[in-house]
Amino acid sequence: MGSASPIEGFVPSRHRASPDVQRMLGLLHRFMPGVRPPSSELWERMGRDFMRGDEPVDRLVEWMAATGMRETRALFEQALERGIDAVGDAPAPLREFFSGIDALPAWLDRDKVELGAELHRRGGVAGTYGGRDVALVGGYQASAFNKTLLLTGALEKGPARRFAETLRWALDTTAANGMDRFEAGFKSTVRVRLIHGLVRRHVQRLPAWRMEEWGLPINQPDMAATLLGALVVPLLVARVMGMVQTREERNAAVHHARYVGWLMGVEEIWLPNDETEAMTLLTQILLSIANPDESSAQMALPMVDEPLGRPYRRFAAIRRRLDRSKHLSISRLFLGRRGMRNLGLPQGVVPWYPLLVMPFNLAYHVATRFLPGGKARAARRGRRAQERFLALLSGDQAATVGGMATSTVHAGH
Repeated sequence: MGSASPIEGFVPSRHRASPDVQRMLGLLHRFMPGVRPPSSELWERMGRDFMRGDEPVDRLVEWMAATGMRETRALFEQALERGIDAVGDAPAPLREFFSGIDALPAWLDRDKVELGAELHRRGGVAGTYGGRDVALVGGYQASAFNKTLLLTGALEKGPARRFAETLRWALDTTAANGMDRFEAGFKSTVRVRLIHGLVRRHVQRLPAWRMEEWGLPINQPDMAATLLGALVVPLLVARVMGMVQTREERNAAVHHARYVGWLMGVEEIWLPNDETEAMTLLTQILLSIANPDESSAQMALPMVDEPLGRPYRRFAAIRRRLDRSKHLSISRLFLGRRGMRNLGLPQGVVPWYPLLVMPFNLAYHVATRFLPGGKARAARRGRRAQERFLALLSGDQAATVGGMATSTVHAGH
């Protein structure tokens, strides 16, 4: 059953609304301005699109598999690094795919993309923590998506490496000019798109995959939720933790995420135009996908304990325990008691860290707006902090975008 031709009108059983979704999301929904319930048309489209993947890359992957993965992957990398014209006598499927991603969408505004990326850098580790403790950990309530992770060996690879790969991609996309054609963010995003296609092809053929219940692996709503969780929720968390942001900046960050999502293969119906649309769309998708089961705790608990293995050289035991408490306190504030229970996490946690740092962050970010060159310095300082945190997670082994999934799929082939 290929994603390029989903079963017409089929809706997997995962598509059902939870009556407790507001409580399930904890305080997160209270920070989302102007959210509204999905229309009946959008709700029906969402159900159908759980059976829809990414047709351009799925066609490319089928050709790669039929022709020979080793040879075609080398051609793919050559086209990605140097452009499709650098591939002599490029095969038609490869040329068709790269012609699509090289043709910029008419709505793209490069200045907005850069402003949105700079906002991420200025957010420093507050945004990074938001991606980890709210978007990633909270996202494990989407049990059907967990099944894809489990079937690609996510638990065996370890939570630190798993998040490090995601963070490497996010930092690539938010680097200065990172989404230009031959820069790291553009190339990382296209590699993620290919990995999604490879995983989709691999997982849906596994006997353990229940298509009638979970839909297609890495489908359109799941990709949209992942995109918004990775590139919109972190800024919301940073804002609540004291980072000053203008509406223009937040809308620019959504525009940045829109372009990243377009390049990743998310269809435009699932790509928001501004902050209000982004928060509304995320809430609407969560109405359907947030159905926690035993896999939620199975994924969340290792992530909660991940700080206990961080390679600190001095005062390691104290710093590891402090980090674990810090991350849990952020999750507790935004996910609420119900969300923590859904994930098998302790519910009596006090959200001490966000409350502690909020006034300091507020004073710092207000100052950066009045001092000459303050925002540029804040962006450089924030990026250095983000890279240090990534190095802490990666240890001696540098994070590689899609490394875990690639090795798993190739082993399957």
